[in-house]
Amino acid sequence: MDAEEFRVRGKEMVDYICTYMNTLRKRRVTPSVEPGYLRNALPSEAPMYPEPWDNVMSDIESKIMPGVTHWQHPHFHAYFPAGNGYPSILGDMLSSGIGCIGFSWAASPACTELEIIMLDWLGKAIGLPPAFLPFSEGSKGGGVIEGSASECVLVSMLAARAAGIKRLKHQFPTVDEGLLLSKLIAYCSKEAHSCVEKAAMMSFVKLRILQPDEHGCLRGETLKIAMEEDEEAGLVPFFVSTTLGTTSTCSFDNLLEIGPVVRKFPSVWLHIDAAYAGSSFLCPEHKYHLAGVEYADSFNTNPNKLMLTAFDCSLLWVKNRYLLTSALVVDPLYLQHCYDHTAIDYRHWGIPLSRRFRSLKLWFMLRSYGISGLQKYVRRHCELAKYFEQLVKKDSRFEVVNQVKLGLVCFRLIGSPDENHQQVDELNKKLLTNINASGKIHMVPASFRDQYVIRFCVVYQYATREDIEYAWDVITDFATELIEGPDKERDLNEERARQTRADLARKRSFFVRMVSDPKIYNPAINKTPPPFPTSPETPPSAATPDTPSDAGSIVPTTPKQSSWISWPLAFFFQSVDHDSNDLPLRFRHLDTMVRLKSPNQGRRGSSPGASPERRAPSPSAN
Repeated sequence: MDAEEFRVRGKEMVDYICTYMNTLRKRRVTPSVEPGYLRNALPSEAPMYPEPWDNVMSDIESKIMPGVTHWQHPHFHAYFPAGNGYPSILGDMLSSGIGCIGFSWAASPACTELEIIMLDWLGKAIGLPPAFLPFSEGSKGGGVIEGSASECVLVSMLAARAAGIKRLKHQFPTVDEGLLLSKLIAYCSKEAHSCVEKAAMMSFVKLRILQPDEHGCLRGETLKIAMEEDEEAGLVPFFVSTTLGTTSTCSFDNLLEIGPVVRKFPSVWLHIDAAYAGSSFLCPEHKYHLAGVEYADSFNTNPNKLMLTAFDCSLLWVKNRYLLTSALVVDPLYLQHCYDHTAIDYRHWGIPLSRRFRSLKLWFMLRSYGISGLQKYVRRHCELAKYFEQLVKKDSRFEVVNQVKLGLVCFRLIGSPDENHQQVDELNKKLLTNINASGKIHMVPASFRDQYVIRFCVVYQYATREDIEYAWDVITDFATELIEGPDKERDLNEERARQTRADLARKRSFFVRMVSDPKIYNPAINKTPPPFPTSPETPPSAATPDTPSDAGSIVPTTPKQSSWISWPLAFFFQSVDHDSNDLPLRFRHLDTMVRLKSPNQGRRGSSPGASPERRAPSPSAN
């Protein structure tokens, strides 16, 4: 394809995209395919010779579109919005056309400098303190565009881990870094995104997952008790991840309580994940959620969720960029340049070396919409969510289970008085399954307060009240059919109920099963315990429903809180055949016997102390 053909095909592609967007209402929201459908539709090998472009585009509609979930569909209400405003699409198009790889300032000065400026613009717009902004007087802070919120959390944890080990190494210079690493422990709420647990796994650190309050909010006292307990057990708190706008219910952790607690512990890094809610802080009426942000060391948000910007575009700000870059710097000669001591090189700010010109789409969006246009978009979504909440509350068969603060409403069927908790969960699961199988609208579930709930999110960029009313009509129609129609088999004997569920499972597609079963949608919900390593010193323990799922997990000694510790090393070193001479026992013996000594061992935070494996009870004690 030469430039002239690209000119023609490019215009055709823009026309195709516009037609696709304008005719989405004619399409089914979700695909009706089974895994492997595309392999049977495409050749088994790549073509040896070029094919006409018209044939390629023909296959888009006949082979690709049947397997696409239409996230921009007016009746798509799952997950969170996936922004793709037209200026943002044009920004990505230009970025691909320029084709620069902006890993350093020298690699493409405009790529680096526009990113710095865009992070400064948006940091000011959402109300971050000056310490996070690169151009504030005396600031060590700054911002960077990462690929996802998961990357933001991971690099923040890596920076905190490096700082924590450096501090411990200064206190205990003769102790191996691996043992110091085993003493570090991070914290998050049960409502935090699963990426926090994955970051802890990748960082090889323990993670204590704490129970939030009845609104899904992590409170300061809960964190304080956990951190004090762990410090008494010889662990070293180093990282706390909080959330503003959780995935399950859009709840907000209490920063004004958590911040002072974190400050009482030496060198603990406080991170704020505002992936969804962060863009709402463009509106003055939502900035109150930021109260306490001054305590944070890092903050991330995703303009690709609630700011119409195409994925990938996750923004991360830090108060001290030197702590971040010192944890990630690798500086071979071929990447060095004469300005590397005075200019920012974003290759030191994240995992990948190569970086696209992503700041272009932010620049295009901010100039095309202005802050006022983006505020209008956020307010419209919040207004429509409130309208849906009103519709739910008017129907006595349903209840709203979350505090509706932005664009997400969580609701469920209440069920009849003679139905138990499990039966009501099954009722709601069947309702969602039937709705999703119809292809009329699409939603996903969540687990909140150990209940199966249905998430309804305002997603479509141009959503109207008519779209909300249509969705509610679909929901109520299926609910009526389920409760009053021929589906009363749930009231029959257990055998018939099991048969009905089995028949339904065979009929519906794998896709519907995936998004309707919370144990698949959110693996953290499925907390069945793995086999616990056994030996003469550690006899097998009986599994209980509350036993944590992570191999080698440690249950806190206090009965007051429902929390658990995820410890990835215990999984990697877990015995398979329970041989008393294998590596897990040697690892445990080493960690149990070694003690760290310090002149100021009696003071808080002065010593990592004894091994948690020795002090903590087995999972069966929960």
